[in-house]
Amino acid sequence: MDYEIMMNGNVKIGQMAPEIEAASTMGNINLNNYKGKWVVLFSHPGDFTPVCTTEIIAFAKANTYFENLNTCLIGLSVDSNSSHLAWLYDIYLKTGTEVPFPIIADQSGNIARRYGMISNDVSTTKTVRNVFIIDDKGIVRAIFIYPMNVGRCIPEILRTVEALQTADKCEGSTPANWVIGNPIIQNSPQTYCELKQRIEEIEKNRNGMSWYLSFKDSCIKNDECRDEVKDKEIR
Repeated sequence: MDYEIMMNGNVKIGQMAPEIEAASTMGNINLNNYKGKWVVLFSHPGDFTPVCTTEIIAFAKANTYFENLNTCLIGLSVDSNSSHLAWLYDIYLKTGTEVPFPIIADQSGNIARRYGMISNDVSTTKTVRNVFIIDDKGIVRAIFIYPMNVGRCIPEILRTVEALQTADKCEGSTPANWVIGNPIIQNSPQTYCELKQRIEEIEKNRNGMSWYLSFKDSCIKNDECRDEVKDKEIR
């Protein structure tokens, strides 16, 4: 375990995700068992709270889309497992929505502190709204932090997973406001010869602004109108 992570809970992009072994609403969880799958690990301040309830419902509705991306959702708070179970059952009774992913009971706060989910200037006990996107090799690829009074945008978290996977597979980067199926940015030339070739390509195909910013078709295609339907369903 990295010393900085142990002492400061300072998880960074590019690091291996700290180990997790804990009880959850779906039994014991060991993060190592998720190797080969992407993981979205997210914390919430507390059960039976209004913003958290809307988020859990939104994550539940989006679960199939995450699964289609080989991605598993895992929630976490410092509430007990009994509290989690009662809350999820209440959500089911009131809305008919069943939560298909586990929520970790981190009563000791050890996992939350290891991941830096507790901001002492906000609360010394409750977690803020952290999101860690962990790839299939166990590496932290993206981190979001939201305050307690602002709910997360689930479509944006899903879009980020799609963007990371597409950038990896297609060997490029995704531009601002990218959605799946849109062109991606080509990697920049590394030699002067490659630079001139890129300029010729842009002049011919009109696929860029300059040698350092040009586009290519994504190697991953989406179904027509999928994003519009997905966004409406998740919200």
